[in-house]
Amino acid sequence: MPVSDFNFIVVEGPIGVGKTTLARRLAESFAAELLLEEPQENPFLARFYENPRAHALSTQLYFLLQRAQQIHGLRQSDLFNRVRVADYLMDKDRLFAELTLEPDELTLYQQVYSQLVGETLRPDLVIYLQAPVSVLQERIASRGIGYEQNIDAQYLQRLVSAYTRFFYHYEASPLVIINAASIDFANSDEDYQLLFDKLRDVGKGRHYLNPLPF
Repeated sequence: MPVSDFNFIVVEGPIGVGKTTLARRLAESFAAELLLEEPQENPFLARFYENPRAHALSTQLYFLLQRAQQIHGLRQSDLFNRVRVADYLMDKDRLFAELTLEPDELTLYQQVYSQLVGETLRPDLVIYLQAPVSVLQERIASRGIGYEQNIDAQYLQRLVSAYTRFFYHYEASPLVIINAASIDFANSDEDYQLLFDKLRDVGKGRHYLNPLPF
């Protein structure tokens, strides 16, 4: 599929892997509208990292409402007249719900999800960034967001494993899986060009970009 045929591109991956940075660069390259999760707007997130059990449901529902509103906006517009780049995949929302919620909370969440979201928009391309927990911890520490410093390694490992399982079975869109452990999309034009060149050859199915092994 030619790069020019991508109308809706999604960048995904666990916290700290660099998905928002890459989404911003892609949006600039494609002169695209940028759709971001904007976690800093979630008033429950800092409390979640301090006490996950007490604030998981409120945190998850806020993100669900935020994302559903953005996706609803896409449905109301002409998706095919402008490129969009997002740093989240709507289908992934349930990944976090299953990871953090108790069974009765998950049931409530699923009911709200089905009412708000319905059938999700299918991206033309999904880029999945992966990196080991040690790399994620380094990047989280270096960006210095206060409430993120409470994220422990055990939670990150569960999150990385959940992402791995999710994308192992993902077949809804063309998928590019990138080993982001040694890639710096924020500061390296060479790394970014490597990815952009890869996108020129992306067709159906899954593709891999692995400059260096973990």
